[in-house]
Amino acid sequence: MKKFKKYAASKAGRDTLLSFGIVIAGYIYLQVMVATGNISSLLESLLVPICAYVIMAVSLNLTVGILGELSLGHAGFMSVGAFAGVVTTTCLAEAIPSAPLRLAVAILVGGICAAVAGVIVGVPVLRLKGDYLAIVTLAFGEIIKNIINVLYIGLDSTGLHFSLLEQRFELAEGGEMIINGPMGVSGVSRLSTLTTGFVLVLITLFLILNLINSRAGRAIMSVRDNKIAADSIGISTTRYKLMAFVISAAFAGMAGTLYGMNYTTITAAKFDFNTSILILVFVVLGGLGNIWGSIIAASLLTILPEVLREVGEYRMLIYAILLIVMMLFNNSPLKARLLEKRGMKQMSKLEKNGKEGA
Repeated sequence: MKKFKKYAASKAGRDTLLSFGIVIAGYIYLQVMVATGNISSLLESLLVPICAYVIMAVSLNLTVGILGELSLGHAGFMSVGAFAGVVTTTCLAEAIPSAPLRLAVAILVGGICAAVAGVIVGVPVLRLKGDYLAIVTLAFGEIIKNIINVLYIGLDSTGLHFSLLEQRFELAEGGEMIINGPMGVSGVSRLSTLTTGFVLVLITLFLILNLINSRAGRAIMSVRDNKIAADSIGISTTRYKLMAFVISAAFAGMAGTLYGMNYTTITAAKFDFNTSILILVFVVLGGLGNIWGSIIAASLLTILPEVLREVGEYRMLIYAILLIVMMLFNNSPLKARLLEKRGMKQMSKLEKNGKEGA
C-alpha cells in the first residue's frame, strides 16, 4: 500500500492513474449506454475505431511529442498490422477456434510485423530530421499502400501462396483468397470488440507512460531537447531515436489489427495519407507530449463528424471551424494560465502531503 501511495504521488503515477481513470470511466459509461440502448447504431459502430485511433494517437505522440521527430507515415504501419492480422486470423482459424485468443495472437503478430517495418524504415530514415524526415515517412506510407495494392495472398490445403502484380498461382479445391490485390480483403470475420479495444488501450497507456517516465524515456527527451548535449554525455542518440520509432510503429501495427478486424472488407485505400494527417491532428490538438490530451482529442474528433451529420452540407465547415477554435485555445494565454493554476494546486497538495508525512 505504501509503495502504491508513493507511486501515485510521483509524476509517472499521476499520469498513469489519470489516463487509466479517463479510459475506465469512458468504458463504463459506454457499456451502460450500449446495455440500455441509449446509443445509436452509428455511434456504436465507432467505438472500436475510437480505441484504434486512441492507440494510434498515443503511439504517434511518442515519436512526435516525446522524441520530437515529425512522422507522416503512421498509417503505413497501421496498414501493415491490419493486413498481417487478417492473414494470421485466417491461417489460425482451425488451429485456434477461440476468437478472442486468435485475435490476441493476430494483434501480437501485427505489432511484430509493424515493428520490423519500423526497423527497416527507421535505420536509414532517422539520420534525417525535420521536413526531410516527414517527406520520407510520407513516401513510406504510400509505398506500403501501393505494395498491398499489387499483393495477392491465398490459402489452401498446401499452405500460403503469394505473388506480386498479378495472381500467378492457382488454389486447390476449398482454398480461399486472403488478399486480392487492389480489391483488398473481403469476407473478414469481425473479431474486434469494445472490450478488446479497451484492454489494448490500457496496455498501450501502461507501457508508453512507464517508458516515458523511465531512464530510457528521459534519454529520448534529452535527444529531443538537445542532440549535441545528449551526445556529449554519452547517450546513444541513434539507439534511442530508433527505440522510440520502432515502439511507436509496433503499437500502430496493433491498432491496425484491431481496426482491420472490425470490418468485413479492408482495402489499402483506408490507410492513405489522409489517415496519417488525421492521427497527427489528434496529437497536435491534444498537445505534443500530452498523452491524456491525445486520448480526448482522438475520441472527440472521431465522434464529432458523425454528430454533425444532422446539419447536412455544413457538417465539414463546422468541423473545420471547431478545429480552428480548439487550436487557437490550445495556444492561448488562457490555457497557459489554467495549466499554471493546476500546477500550483498540485504543488500545494504535495507540500501538504510532505508536511503530514513529516
